[in-house]
Amino acid sequence: MSFQKNILLPILILVSSLFLSFDEPVVTESREVGQASYYADHFHGRKTSSGEYFNQNLLTAAHKTLKFGTIVKVTNLSNDSIVYLKINDRLGKSSHRAIDVTTSAAKKLNFLRKGIAKVTIEKI
Repeated sequence: MSFQKNILLPILILVSSLFLSFDEPVVTESREVGQASYYADHFHGRKTSSGEYFNQNLLTAAHKTLKFGTIVKVTNLSNDSIVYLKINDRLGKSSHRAIDVTTSAAKKLNFLRKGIAKVTIEKI
């Protein structure tokens, strides 16, 4: 019976991993890896979930769970660009993105043209 358990567990893990989405954010204790996108211009001037007014020219972002006011270091994994952002809005719970950033942040991370980027997010 022990032999069967030793064989079945790795097979079960392998099969279940085939059904996982690789676009979903991967979270460790202090670091998250996932997709970043940026806000559309029509949100400019609207209130965020924190009550602040959204401004495309500031270095802010939306995240699913981090507290408002949290400062994060976001690194674009394809070009090593880094930006520090303040969390002031929420992503929808069904979003497959890890973070939404302002246009200014997307420019600094060099993914404005592409629209999305694989990033790491680290709490500061």
